[in-house]
Amino acid sequence: MKLINLNLLLLLALVVSCSEPSVSSGKWTVSYDQEQKGHRIEKESQLLSDGVYASYKLGDKLVTTRDYRSSRSKATAISDAFGEGSLLQVTYTDSNLPTLVQSFYIYPEKDYLLTEFTLQGGNADVESNYMAPVNIDRMPALLAEGDNRALFQPFDNDCWIRYQSHPLTFDQLRSYEVATVFNNKDRKGLVIGSVEHSDWKTGIDMVKGDRSNIGSLVCFGGVADTLTRDSKAHGSLKGKTVKSPKVFVGFFNDWRAGLEEYGKANAVVAPVKKWPGAVTFGWNSWGALQFKLTYQKALEVSDFFRDNLQNNHFVNPDGNVTIGLDSGWNSFKDEELKDFVDHCTANGQIAGVYWTPFTDWGRRPDRTIKDAPDYKYKDVYLYANGQPQELDGAYAIDPTHPAIEEMMKKTSELFHRCGFKYVKMDFMTHGAMEADKWYNPEIRTGIQAYNYGMQLLNKYFGDMYINLSISPVFPAHYANSRRIACDAWNKIKDTEYTLNALSYGWWQDEVYQYNDADHLVLREATEGENRARMTSGAITGLYIVGDDFSKGGKQIDKDRALKFMTNQRVNDVARGISFAPVEGNGERSENQFIRHDADGSSYFAIFNYSEDEMNATVLLERLGLEPTVTYRARELWSGYEQPVKEKLTVTVPARDALLYKIENN
Repeated sequence: MKLINLNLLLLLALVVSCSEPSVSSGKWTVSYDQEQKGHRIEKESQLLSDGVYASYKLGDKLVTTRDYRSSRSKATAISDAFGEGSLLQVTYTDSNLPTLVQSFYIYPEKDYLLTEFTLQGGNADVESNYMAPVNIDRMPALLAEGDNRALFQPFDNDCWIRYQSHPLTFDQLRSYEVATVFNNKDRKGLVIGSVEHSDWKTGIDMVKGDRSNIGSLVCFGGVADTLTRDSKAHGSLKGKTVKSPKVFVGFFNDWRAGLEEYGKANAVVAPVKKWPGAVTFGWNSWGALQFKLTYQKALEVSDFFRDNLQNNHFVNPDGNVTIGLDSGWNSFKDEELKDFVDHCTANGQIAGVYWTPFTDWGRRPDRTIKDAPDYKYKDVYLYANGQPQELDGAYAIDPTHPAIEEMMKKTSELFHRCGFKYVKMDFMTHGAMEADKWYNPEIRTGIQAYNYGMQLLNKYFGDMYINLSISPVFPAHYANSRRIACDAWNKIKDTEYTLNALSYGWWQDEVYQYNDADHLVLREATEGENRARMTSGAITGLYIVGDDFSKGGKQIDKDRALKFMTNQRVNDVARGISFAPVEGNGERSENQFIRHDADGSSYFAIFNYSEDEMNATVLLERLGLEPTVTYRARELWSGYEQPVKEKLTVTVPARDALLYKIENN
């Protein structure tokens, strides 16, 4: 442990001697406000709250820290994974209530603090399915007047859910795991969300204020509704001590930096699962072939890549591509699967495969589980109110049931025996649903069950590259990458849908090694749409295409591949580092994205989702560039180069995109 600064110890000693202890440390001051019966939080003289308090449910009764008769506080120095700082703890006691200990973790130079609380039942167990570390009844004036907004973040990426930047005209808005309230002009903003995802699904409820500010805010563990894909209440924690999620509260000069810091804070708690190789370039059969996939076609696709693309700039920095079998691979014989892997290996490729560990697509309860013949499927369903839970046409199954581990074990043995190194795991949200009960009696919530199942998944598949498809955003540390949006193919609407998620979820490459833009499909689209779709992949993360490149595939699609998948300048951009949005006011998706590299170069992408040509003037200052400097801007699809100063003026054809590299002259 690092030595704690002596001045900090002296400060804390003074604090403890006060009747109402407070902590003033670096950028932060946290103190108890007797009138508001909550904690006053200030960052560099900016008031974030004049009365934060905690609340929880005992049965149907809502209890708050304001209901307690007495409290005592103490401050101590800490040194933890987040850094050196101070811990302010308030212990609330009442003869009729469990003891509540509220904690604030304050790090002097960080732009955020952390808070949580525990309930202690003494000799008896305490039980709750709702714990809210942050309640603010009246938000102070955080933002300047202007284009003020709140971001909606979805719980998962299923059912074509969309991120949304909302003007502050809503009556009520619920975001999941994290919320952001910001001014789009000066970019200052509040970021609040959970950094722990072992027990709770976290919701942030914001209630209408005025156009300059939201009215109230509650961040709580225990959300369960249609957008978490639940049909019953969140499960409850029970024990001598139960704990809320730990919540991140930060105020930033740039809300985008705030979300990236939020992602990094999550990675402190649960480190990113790292793959030693470079970002995936490759192909997935669900893009076009889908259930028309055959063993012979898979071999032909592998050969097409070897003969036409790998030797023509479509390779990752390690010099390989991944050829992935999606749903339908189980029509192959075992020897065909192994031969496919060997064929890919001989072609300088990584072989990929697919599985859905938490679903029953047959939906026949009396069917015997092939890999666990002692059980029928009805034994492993996740029931809600006595009924199997259906989502996307499949029944959800219990990740804690021993039959599921047996299925994982045997499926893993098959994949390893054949030599697969990459696996796409799909329909994961099913495993996180709340249920009447779980096979493992220690499991009390849907997220606990999901974590249990994902730990098993890593036990059996953890040496493979794991790419999540339909899944919750959190927990994130079990997979190397995740689809940022699901079921996007070839049209400009697919590009726009993918970029809606990149607009407000780009920061998720802080909790996953890579984001994934889904299938980059070229067929039956204009060349402009092809350019836009490939660009969306290059600026998002994984670079996975999906057309039919077998011998029976259309020649026009292969010709398009040779035209749009072999541009070295564009492919060099696709290094798995997500671009950030330039603005935050898109009602559907942003259309401008930026990335700044360590070598001083910047990359800028602009999209036109409309049916008409678009003229745009982009101020260099909004891109994070010095407006008085003359830069060299090269459009990477065309190779056209021009000097730019103060602003970049562009014309983007209908349903198309431009991608620039911007460097100092």
